[in-house]
Amino acid sequence: MRKVISSIMLTLLVGVVATMLGCAGTRTQKSAGEMVDDGVIASKVKTALLADDEVSGLQVEVETFKGRVQLGGFVDTMAQAQKAEQIARSVQGVQEVENNLIVK
Repeated sequence: MRKVISSIMLTLLVGVVATMLGCAGTRTQKSAGEMVDDGVIASKVKTALLADDEVSGLQVEVETFKGRVQLGGFVDTMAQAQKAEQIARSVQGVQEVENNLIVK
């Protein structure tokens, strides 16, 4: 009986460890929690860009990976590109901003 209980406990322990490892993020993949966090950050950045009168937020794409925001798309002036970067950096949770905006 003890051997059966030990086998069951070992199986459960292996299952729990495998589940935990499956949810953990790696250098190139996000965990479930990171995916949610990145989605929230991207939404906040996009909302802030749309609310700004100087930046044409509709033409700016926002991608987020592990707190790092990448801005892409087109703006009319260099000042708009700089303002978009400044706005992105001001959002809570943003660790780094890569500004790939193109001035048309």
